[in-house]
Amino acid sequence: MAELREIDWDNWIQVVNLEVHEEQKGLVADNVRSLAQAYVSQLDTKRYPPITFAICSGDVVVGFVLMYYNVDNKYDDGTFDLPYYAISRFMIGKDCQGKGLGKQAMEKILEHIRTFPHGKAVAVYLSYVPENDFARGFYKSIGFTETGQIVYDEVVAKLVL
Repeated sequence: MAELREIDWDNWIQVVNLEVHEEQKGLVADNVRSLAQAYVSQLDTKRYPPITFAICSGDVVVGFVLMYYNVDNKYDDGTFDLPYYAISRFMIGKDCQGKGLGKQAMEKILEHIRTFPHGKAVAVYLSYVPENDFARGFYKSIGFTETGQIVYDEVVAKLVL
């Protein structure tokens, strides 16, 4: 069973060492980069407070998630509902894929978001590269729908809370 745990001194190196399969490497940023982005984001928590978790199964770190809460829309086109949560990184390590842990983890992530830890929101957004057919099907099965937007060359999908 997948569960979310705060990233701390006991598990951060396991998060950093997680890898995806070779053919997936262009589809998701590595965890070192994501943790660095979370650190920098903490410097401006008023705008995008980061929310990071190690995804664990028992005592083993199997994945990572980086989310944020947006109270200040940086896009001027008005197409994003405000405020909202965004899942900017989500990954399950290559040795733990195909075991249902990704779906369990996403259910836990959405459960956490629905507690509104940083404030109320109307939706959850995420994005993925257009070539990632697995991600498209996975997120659709959970209830995300594509918005028709492409941001930073990625397809944007939304789940209304």
